[in-house]
Amino acid sequence: MGLLKKIAETNFVRKAIAEKADLEVFKKRPGPKVISGIFIIVFSYIIGWPAVGALGIISYYLDKPLIVIIGGPITYGLSHFVFILGAYLAGAQYSKAFLLWATRIAVERMMKSGNDTS
Repeated sequence: MGLLKKIAETNFVRKAIAEKADLEVFKKRPGPKVISGIFIIVFSYIIGWPAVGALGIISYYLDKPLIVIIGGPITYGLSHFVFILGAYLAGAQYSKAFLLWATRIAVERMMKSGNDTS
């Protein structure tokens, strides 16, 4: 119970509980910036492993291993940067709201189950 008490005393957890963090932000219609951010995130998954796999197939059929050896990491790195751009555009408000809510729910449940066993 000592660790749970320390966790519950952190500013993030106290804020989540005090504000009764909920998922209200998800009920609002997202703006064009958020929608474009989500689209870019989805696009990053398309240029991630599928593109690296396609480079592997092309590399195999052309018998040119450097295509996948060099192009694979570059393509995957590019998809990572595209994902970061999409996450930036989509905004941190959704992530923060979800984390506050999840933290509040988890800590409240752990405290409740901790009190039941005492």
